[in-house]
Amino acid sequence: MKQKIRQIQGVEITSLQDNYIDVLSMDSSEVVHRPILADHVSEKDMILTASPLAEHGFSAFIRILDTPRDRCMLLDFGGSSHGATFNANLLGVDLREVSELALSHGHMDHFNGMAALTEKIGKKDLPLTVHPAVFREKRHLKIPGGTNLFFPGLRRNDIRSLDLALNESADPSPMLEGRALFLGQIPRNTSFETGMQNAFYEKGDQVIKDGIEDDTALVFHVRDKGLVVLSGCAHSGIINTIDYARKVTGVEKVFAVMGGFHLTGPEFSPKIQPTIRALKSFEPEFVVPCHCTGRQAVMEIEKEMPKQFLLNMSGTRMSFKA
Repeated sequence: MKQKIRQIQGVEITSLQDNYIDVLSMDSSEVVHRPILADHVSEKDMILTASPLAEHGFSAFIRILDTPRDRCMLLDFGGSSHGATFNANLLGVDLREVSELALSHGHMDHFNGMAALTEKIGKKDLPLTVHPAVFREKRHLKIPGGTNLFFPGLRRNDIRSLDLALNESADPSPMLEGRALFLGQIPRNTSFETGMQNAFYEKGDQVIKDGIEDDTALVFHVRDKGLVVLSGCAHSGIINTIDYARKVTGVEKVFAVMGGFHLTGPEFSPKIQPTIRALKSFEPEFVVPCHCTGRQAVMEIEKEMPKQFLLNMSGTRMSFKA
């Protein structure tokens, strides 16, 4: 299913929530902006005032650079009820600029901050695009020893209570007048991206294997540069995600890949090298692993793709421009 996507001048992605923070990194560049959150006490001296919060969660404030005006949206809402909003306030992000919302999938580390963020946005009937399976009930992991670890669920009534306009789509869905694309359900084609084998959900009295079909991503097309692919967790596989983004948009060139790649833990460590080999084949200019990618995978990506690798943190703004 081909979907046209408008070319834009650039996209700036500010991580309102991610798993890592280092306020002393001092490695800002044309692409990477690390905030210095300090008060000036003299021309040469400053006092560090605060640090962005890091937690197991993801939320991105997205500014699409385009004429005659920029457009802003959110992908995901963080893992706690307050973390992403705290960081937005700290960074001076004006959430009132947000005109659309998207949710990458229905796990709590991506939706728990929704109420606080939408309250700060302060708009009624704000469009929220999701895959219908985000509302699956009693999602859980089967962990060693026979224990079930249940996730808090997201309900349609939760969305209604926030005065959001719910758009459920398993198909690719344009956002911001075609300047962004919600990918919808991503086909699983690679041999090594097999998802979370211990994930299940309940429907009535049935316990069903959870393929996390609601997992999706956002795509942008930067003029003369190619696609920027932004995932939440990439439970569908980040390679499957990029492949599908290229197929749906008809744009072959990949500019940047950013987001959670879900390569953490012993189950996923054998998938790291096949993923890196496939990432290299796309020849992106930038690779930005976030959130659930995992320490081992992040280090191996940095080692194997040193020129493309960018380290993300809570509070960092990444600028991908034409």
